[in-house]
Amino acid sequence: MRKKILAALGVAALLFTHQSGLAQEQSAATTELRELMTKVTAKLKDLRPPSPPGTPRKIVKITEADMADELKQFDVLLAKHKGEKTDDVAQILYMKSRLYTEVLNDSNKGEELITQLRNEFPESKQAASLKKQDEAKRMQEALVVGAKFPDFDEKDVTGKPLSIANYKGKVVLIDFWATWCGPCVAELPNVLKAYEKYHPQGFEIIGISLDKDKDKLEKFTKEKIMPWQQYFDGQVWQNKLSTKYGVNSIPATYLLDGEGKIIGKDLRGTALEEAVAKALGKS
Repeated sequence: MRKKILAALGVAALLFTHQSGLAQEQSAATTELRELMTKVTAKLKDLRPPSPPGTPRKIVKITEADMADELKQFDVLLAKHKGEKTDDVAQILYMKSRLYTEVLNDSNKGEELITQLRNEFPESKQAASLKKQDEAKRMQEALVVGAKFPDFDEKDVTGKPLSIANYKGKVVLIDFWATWCGPCVAELPNVLKAYEKYHPQGFEIIGISLDKDKDKLEKFTKEKIMPWQQYFDGQVWQNKLSTKYGVNSIPATYLLDGEGKIIGKDLRGTALEEAVAKALGKS
């Protein structure tokens, strides 16, 4: 857990730094935030040292008092750059909210800071990203069993038209996956088994690939004999369709009936085959 927290904070800080440009081109706010985040991660390592090999990991709760100096430095930076309505300054507020949410487990304070960010930096990249997250969350909440899966009109990896409407009357599995995703590859034999058994009777699959390398994807699907259509845009987690449907982890699957309504979600192993058989009236 300690590594995950440090990684989450580190990735957020480094990603923004990369987006801001080269080190010599960074604003004072970004440079100062980098220095502060270095202190934060060092402090967390001190508070949660690794346990000796063979011993149980100690659960250490980090409090607001433990991070008082660092939290104060966030406020100092925000006061110093008050009036600067830039993405760089918005990132200071955003990282402070992440510290409260992911390290101090204070979601209320974290959300309070996010609200402040939305109000004070409405045109920032962070606010835009938060808006997209809100939209993705609403979409995920709407994609429940019994609801109709919103259609799309795209091209598959070979350039052929791709949409759910093209499979009207068929039982369709929408499969968000990637060749680099271990659990996806591990589940593939079950997917292939269901496809081989029930495709002749009306079972179809639409793959939504979060891969970056098109050649690797095509080679993989050919080797594994995956003849169904694949959507690919090379954007990985920014994939157009995974973003549209609020997918933030893979594998993620939706089983649809002939009218495009969701009849199953994230079915694994024999559960997929059983659900497909039932939908086709074979059981």
